[in-house]
Amino acid sequence: MSTRGINFLHRWIANNVPETTKPDAVSISEITHKLFPDAKALGIKREEIDEEVESLYRTLFD
Repeated sequence: MSTRGINFLHRWIANNVPETTKPDAVSISEITHKLFPDAKALGIKREEIDEEVESLYRTLFD
């Protein structure tokens, strides 16, 4: 488990995803393409995020 991964994800969403963003496949794809480079820059691997959420797509959609 990676508390660091889930904490990063929640903070990143709060700081980078406007509440007015439409939850559609294109928006989520764009968000994901920004999320992972930011995580990598902090030394957080994708696996640390993926292991904490059942579905990253669903998490971002919600």
